[in-house]
Amino acid sequence: MKRKKIAPGKLLESDAAFPYLCLVPSLAGVLVFFIIPFLVIIFYSMVDNPINKEFVFLDNYISVIKNSSFRRASLNTLTFSLVSVPMAVVLSMLLALLLDCKIPFVSQFRTSFLCPMMVPVASIVLIWQVIFHYNGALNEFLSNFGIDKIDWLKSSKGQVVIVVLFLWKNLGYNMILFLSALNGIPKDLLEVATLEGAGPMYRFFRIKLRYLSPTILFVTVLSLINSFKVFREIYLLTGDYPYDSLYMLQHYMNNKFRNIDYQMLSSAAILMAIVMIIIIGALFIAENKFGEDVED
Repeated sequence: MKRKKIAPGKLLESDAAFPYLCLVPSLAGVLVFFIIPFLVIIFYSMVDNPINKEFVFLDNYISVIKNSSFRRASLNTLTFSLVSVPMAVVLSMLLALLLDCKIPFVSQFRTSFLCPMMVPVASIVLIWQVIFHYNGALNEFLSNFGIDKIDWLKSSKGQVVIVVLFLWKNLGYNMILFLSALNGIPKDLLEVATLEGAGPMYRFFRIKLRYLSPTILFVTVLSLINSFKVFREIYLLTGDYPYDSLYMLQHYMNNKFRNIDYQMLSSAAILMAIVMIIIIGALFIAENKFGEDVED
């Protein structure tokens, strides 16, 4: 039986088309599970309800912005992110620089910071309840010094508890990312700077920090995304309606979803997406300008 010969031109065309065919399943998944739902959310945000589907344009957005619960949730989420994200970036970078100095017990030190990643969320919540409950371990310890008990999770101190929880969970992974970036800095460049008389501070700000700028951007974006995921722990600690300082955007959206208020939920989600796009875009622009000379 003779095999059909394929002309060279047709063979090249089929080879060129093969990578695009491989992308079809991924593109289909993105279209079905991300793009189409996002367009549906935009549609829901501009109608009075999913049943009547009467077009109201920006009325839902105005109602969301005027809503006191949304403003409270936005302020709390913004405050938490402004405090926790910079701390997560700076502290993890300092820990990576410390481990890069070849201190004793580096392996044990690194493992201790990675352990929180392996602990289930339910166990983390249980630990935090034991520590920060009104009759918990921390208040019992402070009472030995004559300090009055504090209801940590039902007071203005609640955000402090959540910031500590966020840092405890995320510092280890961020530290590993910075360690990897530090290992990628050219050693000969640092050696030349040392021979030229450059001190540790000069080497850090003039060399290391510039090479770390892409990792700083990545860790900042990752920490920002993780800061919005802290709702899971807050919800398990405090329920649907926590103390005012712990009421986050995710609480607002979750409660709107339970009340089947899709138009308000969709409007809040679009506003949140716009803010995230602006923040991440600004971070990319800043990183491109700061790391431009390194890339060149």
